[in-house]
Amino acid sequence: MELSPTESKVVYVRMRRRAVVRPRSVVTLGDVARLVTEDRLQMSLRSLPLHRITEKDGNLLLIDMLQVVKAIREAEPGMMIETFGEPHVLLEISPEGEVKPRIVILILAWLLLFFGSGMAMMNFHADVNMPAVQRRITELITGHSYSHPWLFQIPYSIGVGMGMLLFFNRLLRKRLNDEPNPLEVEMFMYQENVNHYVITEEYRKKHEGQAGGDGD
Repeated sequence: MELSPTESKVVYVRMRRRAVVRPRSVVTLGDVARLVTEDRLQMSLRSLPLHRITEKDGNLLLIDMLQVVKAIREAEPGMMIETFGEPHVLLEISPEGEVKPRIVILILAWLLLFFGSGMAMMNFHADVNMPAVQRRITELITGHSYSHPWLFQIPYSIGVGMGMLLFFNRLLRKRLNDEPNPLEVEMFMYQENVNHYVITEEYRKKHEGQAGGDGD
């Protein structure tokens, strides 16, 4: 059904938090936001150009909500714009069009964490003299002294491994439940801090660029 001339058109815009684009590509509205509007306007607005990636943009670029509002106003004058969510989107410029894990760095980090955590556990056991503690506990329970209390050490070793699985909430690629583990929470907080820093720096650069342009 066609709208009458007096009836306002409305578009609902929700900016994405982060997106990946290719170098020297044209960033469109569909790349940075989700839209809800009339079907006949949906495709035209999604293909609306916002910015062309250049070499000077580096590998991170900030698209502000004001850029989106301005582009929609110029393309569809009189359209009502309702915005939700983040006021900006952080674009990561990647030649592949997606962020792929770096296998070599991943392997090196895994080896570092594996041997580092193993050394930490061995140093802890050496500091508290764990073998002597285990022998003493076994002697108190059984009434006999053993140089190698296997009945205590074997369950203890299994318990350490099971505790790590429960702590990280993951068995290989399978989750034990939907609750995030502490490592995932820390990685999420780290990424949030990085995004906040990059966005603040991009706003500062834009402000300095606008101030320099006004001065000319």
